[in-house]
Amino acid sequence: MKKLITLCAFFITALLTAQDINGTWYGLLSFPGGDLHINIHLTQNGENYTATMDIPEQGAENIPLNDVAFENNTLVFALKQAQITYKGTYENNGFTGTFKQGSTELPLNFSRQEVTVVAPKRPQEPKSPYPYYEENVTFKNDKAGITLAGTLTLPKKEGNFPAVILISGSGAQDRNSELLDHKPFLVLADYLTRNGIAVLRYDDRGTAESTGDFATATSQDFATDAAAAYMYLKTRKEVNPKKIGLMGHSEGGLIAPLVASENAGVAFVVMLAGPAIAGDEILMLQNYMIGKADNMPEEELTKLGKTNRKIYDLVKQENDIPTLKTKLKAVYDTESKALFISKGIPASRVDEYIDAQVDGLASPWYINFIKYNPAPALEKVKCPILALYGEKDLQVAPTANIEALKRIVEKSGNKKVTIKELPGLNHLFQTTETGAPAEYRQIEETFSPTALNEISTWIKQQVK
Repeated sequence: MKKLITLCAFFITALLTAQDINGTWYGLLSFPGGDLHINIHLTQNGENYTATMDIPEQGAENIPLNDVAFENNTLVFALKQAQITYKGTYENNGFTGTFKQGSTELPLNFSRQEVTVVAPKRPQEPKSPYPYYEENVTFKNDKAGITLAGTLTLPKKEGNFPAVILISGSGAQDRNSELLDHKPFLVLADYLTRNGIAVLRYDDRGTAESTGDFATATSQDFATDAAAAYMYLKTRKEVNPKKIGLMGHSEGGLIAPLVASENAGVAFVVMLAGPAIAGDEILMLQNYMIGKADNMPEEELTKLGKTNRKIYDLVKQENDIPTLKTKLKAVYDTESKALFISKGIPASRVDEYIDAQVDGLASPWYINFIKYNPAPALEKVKCPILALYGEKDLQVAPTANIEALKRIVEKSGNKKVTIKELPGLNHLFQTTETGAPAEYRQIEETFSPTALNEISTWIKQQVK
């Protein structure tokens, strides 16, 4: 009996191996930043196979694959120049397997049916018609010679309402601050307007419908945009000019106090994960905490921290850009090239990757951010401040920034400052398990209801 079972198993395997796998197979690779369709085209030539790959989102077609084989019910292939390998088992007229690039492994299955991406659930995203008035607006930043476009929401078309201006975090953001299929500023604006507060949100300069050059701008430049928004709202008859506040997230939480320090009429400031320590320290802590969450060994984290310290010190000390780039590249070549390769950067492209890192660090925004200390501007703010931090924020470390802000407030003498750490929330103020950026897209919640209530309740107290 035992021999018969073994013989039957042999015939089953032989039949499966003989399956016709020629043609196109469709897959979807899901990762923290989104999804990529991966399609492969298999061709049998005698006992051998050849294959090509398409990645539609990247405009890549017919990329030749290496080491293609289908034996013992198992498909394998590689894309050597990108350090990609795949191994999948044929079952139920499809392949179930693992995609690997460098040290990263992700599940990837293939089927004969084209894969459609189901839009992630975003239950908080409001749908029109809204129970309030909405108007697309434009206003000018005469200092920069640009026009900014945004959306103004009002509890009613007529009235005289308190108002808040939303200021986005780092990176080119549209008026909804859209990120990974979330629209946090849309959710914020909807919630606050339903609670009687007018809201102006706008596209960053050079983004969507706003003019200007985003790439060359610094936090101080973005502050002039927020100031222009403030001056614009003062012209609107539906807005109470004495009850206009500023609310910024992340870098926006740095910009809002900067604008308020130069405009005494600002009624209040809300800092959402707003930096209270210098930019280089923000980045040092961010790199460590995210690395720790990704299970990077402590020895590797320590080494990376020392390298980053050298890099940020160079940015702070060297004012000549060509010289700075040369020095930064030397640090990366000496201390980071092997690490980049071990993390999946193809050896043939690691120099290109290093050049991109150097160009980014030597850009106006990065140089300014690394050098900028928010304390002097915060010390000048005399209006009420609400500073909220997520307990599990890995990008703007809550403990370090809260302690720094307390010291700043004590020095400034501003008695109207409320500082809170909200349990279980990440950098985007979502309820989270770990706080890791990899979770941002996977979480259905766009903005914690607890945080929304904290913000709304506090603002209404300030504008009674």
